[in-house]
Amino acid sequence: MKRSNPQEYYKEHLELYKAKSKHLYKRIAMLSIFRVLVFLATCFAVYMSFSHWQLAILVGVVGAILFLYLLSRYTNVKHQKSFYDALVKINTDEIEIASGNFYTREKGLKYQDSKHYYSLDIDLFGRGSFFQFINRTKILEGENMLADILKANDINHVVSRQEAIKELSVKPEWRQFYSGNASLVAVETPAKAIINWLAGYNVFLPKWMKWLPMIFSLSSLLLFSLITFGTITNQAFLGYWLLLGLAITGFYVKRTNELSSNADKVKDTFRQYAILLDLIENETFQSNLLKQKQHQITSDTERASVVFKKLSKALDALDNRNNIIGAVFGNGLFLTDIKNSYRIEQWISRYRHKVADWFEVVSFFDAYNTLGNYTFNHPEFVFPKISKGNNIIEAKSLGHPLLDKTKRVASDVTINNAEFFIVTGANMAGKSTFLRTISLHIVMANVGLPVCARSSIYSPVKLITSMRTSDSLTDDSSYFFSELTRLKFIVDTINKEPYFIVLDEILKGTNSTDKAIGSKKFVEKLVATSTTGIIATHDLSLCAIEKELDKVKNFYFDAEIIDDELYFDYKLKRGICKNMNASFLLKKMQIV
Repeated sequence: MKRSNPQEYYKEHLELYKAKSKHLYKRIAMLSIFRVLVFLATCFAVYMSFSHWQLAILVGVVGAILFLYLLSRYTNVKHQKSFYDALVKINTDEIEIASGNFYTREKGLKYQDSKHYYSLDIDLFGRGSFFQFINRTKILEGENMLADILKANDINHVVSRQEAIKELSVKPEWRQFYSGNASLVAVETPAKAIINWLAGYNVFLPKWMKWLPMIFSLSSLLLFSLITFGTITNQAFLGYWLLLGLAITGFYVKRTNELSSNADKVKDTFRQYAILLDLIENETFQSNLLKQKQHQITSDTERASVVFKKLSKALDALDNRNNIIGAVFGNGLFLTDIKNSYRIEQWISRYRHKVADWFEVVSFFDAYNTLGNYTFNHPEFVFPKISKGNNIIEAKSLGHPLLDKTKRVASDVTINNAEFFIVTGANMAGKSTFLRTISLHIVMANVGLPVCARSSIYSPVKLITSMRTSDSLTDDSSYFFSELTRLKFIVDTINKEPYFIVLDEILKGTNSTDKAIGSKKFVEKLVATSTTGIIATHDLSLCAIEKELDKVKNFYFDAEIIDDELYFDYKLKRGICKNMNASFLLKKMQIV
């Protein structure tokens, strides 16, 4: 595995998994033919031996066993093919996404929150967003957890998260196997609903029912043997015994049907989760966070995957009641509904309080595999060196991670604690991109991800922004009032603990004179509270604050008109922008 070129890995494994899928397709076809031949041969043999009913039964039983064996093999091979097809899709998607084709993927709009500290302002969710670009989760709970991680604003245990993500990044095969299996989960019922159902479930079978199906089954086998060998000549007695078994089963049929209905909705989820838990349990992890999560699903006596497999088998067994022949003879002679329902109820009683933890670990690895995958895909990015020094960010060649690396323009940025940058610049010169670059550096670094830079020293800090504000007809609020509400939220928040503030052209909803005065007062207030941050503005008068306050520094992005064409270098420079371009653009586009 060449971490320096992830595309080579994806192309190589794409061909490998395609070949395995093709081979399994041939095996599926062969097993299908064998099943048909066994069925026809069994029918013919039973017909030929019909005059000797004992022999006909024996032939039928042997044929049925062989048919069921081939069916089981067919099901297993079909599942393997589905798994390798999923791996083919995973590697195909990675090649597509690397080429810039990711805009049809899940946007995460449901996670967008205008009242969140930063998610709306920095394109965290939506079309072309960071979430859309990195998300590789395969189950809903994993996707929810990934969104929560990106929105957490958590500055604790950053190094621990870095170590976990680094470790997962160098396990591409394990990550893909996990994602491939996770993608096969048939989600009919959300994990939260399953947990609630288990927590509120009321057992309906008494404990002595543990023994009744066993005793009844042995009695049925004994009765059948006595009739077969002629000890009991009245064969009608077997029919009466069958009716007794059906009557016992029928006494609990309403509750059994209810249990079966709920079980049918969750059985595929439990089957797949058992595989995912098994993958987690059998992998060797070194980082503390991953080992902690692994320990969460294991104990000295039993493993979560084994426990899930037990339930999965019981759920599958109960599902066989939908077969009319199995339902009549299974319940009439062996009380199978009662036996399987009892097994499920005992499992629920014993393990329901642990299921939430197990589900959480599965979701955790689904989410963190996305983070590890992102790291694997960007070997040129660096993990920030976490510091408690005066520098909040000291980055060399810092760029926006979603921009094409062949066109990306990076800048060196050093922002010390309690410093406030005022950034000016012409339209389209790069101010807003720079604000989002800084914001994403903070968010990614806090998550534990590598950042788009040649080097970075970072002192963890929470982020809060005001870059996009809109009026609200629903709330009957104007644009200006919405903006004031956001600024009030920022002031109240930073009074509780330190935040890094990113502002873009505040107080846009008022006249230019009022805006200049208000912006100056707001920045002065922030600086007085030793707040660290950046404000982008077109108002050059705001830059005068640098002469009054030592902690304020002016930076700008320039634009030049060369041969009647606008030229941008997108480089952050010290000082105040002198060249604006609105008039030029109006003339250039023949608006005026």
